[in-house]
Amino acid sequence: MAERADKPQRSDDAKTPDDLRRENERLGREVERLRRENERLKKELEAVRRAGKRQAAPFSKGAPTRPPKKPGRRVGRRHGRHAHREPPPHIDDTIDVPLQAHCPDCGGALAETRVADQIQEDIPVVRPHVRRFRVHIGCCRHCGRRVQGRHPLQTSDALGAASAHLGPQAVALIVLLNKFLGLSHGKIATLLRDWFGLTVRPSAVTHVLHRAARQAAPTYDALRDAIRASPVVSPDETSWKVAGHLQWLWAFATPSVILYAIQAGRGFPQAAAILGTDFDGVLVRDGWAPYRRFAHAAHQTCLTH
Repeated sequence: MAERADKPQRSDDAKTPDDLRRENERLGREVERLRRENERLKKELEAVRRAGKRQAAPFSKGAPTRPPKKPGRRVGRRHGRHAHREPPPHIDDTIDVPLQAHCPDCGGALAETRVADQIQEDIPVVRPHVRRFRVHIGCCRHCGRRVQGRHPLQTSDALGAASAHLGPQAVALIVLLNKFLGLSHGKIATLLRDWFGLTVRPSAVTHVLHRAARQAAPTYDALRDAIRASPVVSPDETSWKVAGHLQWLWAFATPSVILYAIQAGRGFPQAAAILGTDFDGVLVRDGWAPYRRFAHAAHQTCLTH
């Protein structure tokens, strides 16, 4: 065994034709294995790309499992709590449902044994409630300025050709459908037309959202001031598309307030537009370099990062 250990290794030039043939076969098998692995990874990558796009079944998680789980409730502790729809606290209408005159099977006489309640909640048929404001217009006798009346329910001061507007309830619903539920302007117009009888074009939905944003500007400024005054702020940013162009969605979170801002960049100027350049609270952040430029702040690295 000692003589074999001391025996020098044979160089590649000293390999026999059989050794080279076996080595060539081994390398060929390795190349084929890598080729199959490459094809498999390409298919997986393509599947991931397709999954990111909208499909007919957007919540599909792939092929069914084999064998599938048994349907229905579990037994024992995993059975869960039986739930049912709770009756509403008030009744708007009561409809009496009497027995039929005869038994539907044999035609015999029926004897009533009890009366049971069934509760139904439904959405009433909605038609637009149209208000007409008789706006009084005048002018100042001292300076000549034109002045017109304003009611709290009015959503605009426009008159003449632009005198037909949507009311505050419709505006609030449009903002909710778009910003909270994510409906497009076209779908919102269709919903308002088919379910509420409001004829609205998608461009009008856009106009309503812009007008609501202008009205909410003072509230937004107050939230930004609350962010700047907070002792602890957690900022973060992520990519966001606006009309197909890359923008950045910034989020600034405190224990009581969360503020969002869509901005063109993800650098220090965009962060300072919300926090202010002299922010001196605790900045709980990841390792993104622009956050380090807040020289007056105390920096806490996010524990998740």
